[in-house]
Amino acid sequence: MGRNSHPVRLPAVLTAATALLLAAACGSPGAAGSGSGGAEPIKVGLVYSKSGPLASYGKQYIDGFQAGLDYATNGSKKIGDRAVEVTEVDDAGDPAKAVSAAKDLIGKGYKILAGSTSSGVATQVAPIAEQNKVLFVSGPAATDAVTGAGTYTFRSGRQTSQDINTAAAFIGDVQGKKVLVFAQDSAFGQANVAGVQAVLGAKGAKVEPLLVPASATDFTPFATQAKEAKADLLFVAWAGTTAQAMWTALGQQGVFEATTVVTGLDITATWPAYGPVADKVNFLSHYFAGAAGTDVEKAMTERVTKAGGTVDLFTGDGFTAAQMIVHAAEKGDDPDAMVKSLAGWSFDGVKGAMTVRAEDHALLQPMFQAKLTGGATPTAELVKKLDADVVAPAAAQK
Repeated sequence: MGRNSHPVRLPAVLTAATALLLAAACGSPGAAGSGSGGAEPIKVGLVYSKSGPLASYGKQYIDGFQAGLDYATNGSKKIGDRAVEVTEVDDAGDPAKAVSAAKDLIGKGYKILAGSTSSGVATQVAPIAEQNKVLFVSGPAATDAVTGAGTYTFRSGRQTSQDINTAAAFIGDVQGKKVLVFAQDSAFGQANVAGVQAVLGAKGAKVEPLLVPASATDFTPFATQAKEAKADLLFVAWAGTTAQAMWTALGQQGVFEATTVVTGLDITATWPAYGPVADKVNFLSHYFAGAAGTDVEKAMTERVTKAGGTVDLFTGDGFTAAQMIVHAAEKGDDPDAMVKSLAGWSFDGVKGAMTVRAEDHALLQPMFQAKLTGGATPTAELVKKLDADVVAPAAAQK
């Protein structure tokens, strides 16, 4: 039952974009359901970070997937008379483990794979899906490289370009404006510099990096440089335990009074790290609980809460994955038919109207701008919801 398609035949799905990794799969591994009346089950393999550095994302993703499967099948966990059988495999964020798991599942006859919390995992699993002609729906992995990765590869979350376009929307037209990327001198930081250059540089912005040594503990001189740069937009990309010290330094050096500071809103557990500057930071947001205000989001939240979970950043990615998989599997076991059904499909998701762009399988979706308020235990407030076309990524190059 294509519950997420237009016309909507089932209640709108709740896609609270809060869970990034599946940690408690639909049913026990390999036995989420069994065929009814002799009908063969529809097998779905979820390869995600149940453990490892992204385990919290995985938990959000799996909670969302369970809720989405319930929603999209109207509580039956079946498509027609066929039960949906979900097998979870933990890749612990390791691409080698993920590739091994994907090959094993494919060898056992699985035609549908999903998961991929990590971008490094997603870019390794996509070629396996292409070689074996099985449907692959990547999860929270944000790298732009997943879009356009192949005929059989789709994504249920947003991508980096959508994040960057959301950040740019804080200053409007970026033509001729100076954008400073403030990040650690690491693979993560350099990737953000490259991403901003590719997206905003192409729109006429003057993009410059300010890379901080990963070993740095005193951020005052770097904060001073950030203020003196007189940028129109300071795009902060930071990860790790030094975040609070970095934000404190930016506040002490008056950076927030000198420029528009934007960063991505991470999972709820990270919000206290902003300390006294929390209400001065502008946040681009893929999703936070309550951001969307849609009927589908309400449906997702009800299901996740009832199951003892909490809606967070990547919950919606799991929910959306289930919607996409149920829609595709309505076409039977032929991956080519599944691909055809998903390419160009529009549906009501957690965040609102979603469309799978036919040419490269980008998932066009709304994004959010947010603020944090509330001191030591901040809460997120919606500043603005940006329509999908405003933040749409450029078409992937083939």
